Amino acid sequence: MNVDLIFKIAGIGILVAVLGQVLTRTGREDMAMLTTLAGLVIVLLMVVNLISQLFTTVRSMFVL
Repeated sequence: MNVDLIFKIAGIGILVAVLGQVLTRTGREDMAMLTTLAGLVIVLLMVVNLISQLFTTVRSMFVL
């Protein structure tokens, strides 16, 4: 597992948190919720990609 992936996820989390706070303070709660949801989807897609690579590696290792 690469350390840069952890930094990417942390960076996305920090960016989403800051944008959410700014949008909430300006009265745009709906956009803040959409920003949070978009950040969550991006991170979940990254994790799903890693899980897919894990299954591919296990399948090739055991020749399934």
